[in-house]
Amino acid sequence: MKALLDTHAFIWMCTGNERLSSTARDTILNPHSRLYLSVASWWEIGVKISIGKLDLHPRWSTIFKREMQNNEIEWLPVRPEHCERVATLPFHHCDPFDRMLIAQAQQEKLTILSADENLRGYNVKVVW
Repeated sequence: MKALLDTHAFIWMCTGNERLSSTARDTILNPHSRLYLSVASWWEIGVKISIGKLDLHPRWSTIFKREMQNNEIEWLPVRPEHCERVATLPFHHCDPFDRMLIAQAQQEKLTILSADENLRGYNVKVVW
């Protein structure tokens, strides 16, 4: 399976949070899975830390990059075609970061690992 981790799924994976579902955990640990993290998720983490909505270890970046390497998670850059696709999405979800993940998943034909029920209103496969 080719899967894009939603920001919260990635954070929960890295921090050992019990809210990570067993299905998501199995997908992450499956050696046949090809996993991606969007640069938009990294940006979202930085924004949420800066406005006080997310409290992480001071070395979160180093820790998370190590987890990406250990779990063979690849970076998914934000490309112009992803931005163009965002413009065509219906407004089932207003969060700009989630809208970018939806557009990326659609464009790249990826499954999204996410607990966010709002993503299910889009033409994208969501696993949790």
